[in-house]
Amino acid sequence: MEEESMEEEGGSSYEAMMDDQNHNNWEAGVDGYRQQRPAGHAQAPLGDRALQLPADRKGHRGQPQEEEEAQMVPEANGLMKGCDSAGAAGKGGAVAAATINTSTSKFLMNVITIEDYKSTYWPKLDGAIDQLLTQSPGDYIPISYEQIYSCVYKCVCQQHSEQMYSDLIKKITNHLERVSKELQASPPDLYIERFNIALGQYMGALQSIVPLFIYMNKFYIETKLNRDLKDDLIKLFTEHVAEKHIYSLMPLLLEAQSTPFQITPSTMANIVKGLYTLRPEWVQMAPALFSKFIPNILPPAVESELQEYAAQDQKLQRELMQNGFTRGDQSRKRAGEELTYNGSSACASSRGYR
Repeated sequence: MEEESMEEEGGSSYEAMMDDQNHNNWEAGVDGYRQQRPAGHAQAPLGDRALQLPADRKGHRGQPQEEEEAQMVPEANGLMKGCDSAGAAGKGGAVAAATINTSTSKFLMNVITIEDYKSTYWPKLDGAIDQLLTQSPGDYIPISYEQIYSCVYKCVCQQHSEQMYSDLIKKITNHLERVSKELQASPPDLYIERFNIALGQYMGALQSIVPLFIYMNKFYIETKLNRDLKDDLIKLFTEHVAEKHIYSLMPLLLEAQSTPFQITPSTMANIVKGLYTLRPEWVQMAPALFSKFIPNILPPAVESELQEYAAQDQKLQRELMQNGFTRGDQSRKRAGEELTYNGSSACASSRGYR
């Protein structure tokens, strides 16, 4: 019995000694963790506090059980993680803060302010638009379409679509006003040719400008303005160039039509088709002229007007012969046989085949 009492006393003293040691180690860990906390914080947020253990799970001296002695500290993602020492807790908090600061810095570096747009991005777009508007057909332009498209994409993503659209319209409007002034100063003999060059150059430039701004067109112009970029740019040429010159251009076109080959047929066709594209109602100013290049302009022909059509064709042939155009090799034609457009004579002179 004495031996058993001595063993119990030894065991209880050993347990007491271990409890004291564990208690001291735990208090030292807590004190070390408190020293790692930043000064000036009276009470940390809920996510940064150590988990409080219930009273029924503490030891007889108030310390946690051995399996729960690890102090709970927050990770960078907001979860709680057990640390074996105060040093590990402080190190984890520093890494979390550094990660958050790095992510914030990267996000702020990608932000395009309005000052960045005006000083860096729009100048690149401005220079490219200048080259596209002034290029001649077939010219090589040393610009990077990928770089220009990337600028437009970034500006749209950073909510600069409205400013970019306004700058684009203003840029092209200023260009068209200069073109209109140059046309006004052109002499009559060069007026038609220069108008054709200006029209063709502008329409060719739109084939490159519109695709470069397709992202702005899709996510701003079509979505918020319910319009299309190409239609807006064509309307600019109509308002600032064509409308100002249509009443000077049309008499010259009618005069050139009455004098064969005063201007090349391709030039006449380009201008007439271009004017019809800009504003179809201009057909009413010269229906006969537009009908030569645009189908279905005039009403369908009727039998009673065939004689009139034949007379017009004969008049055209006489005018061509007077201006030095021959009818080609006539050696294979029968002597005295002439091409006529009179319906009755054509029927009378026709021969059958046996």
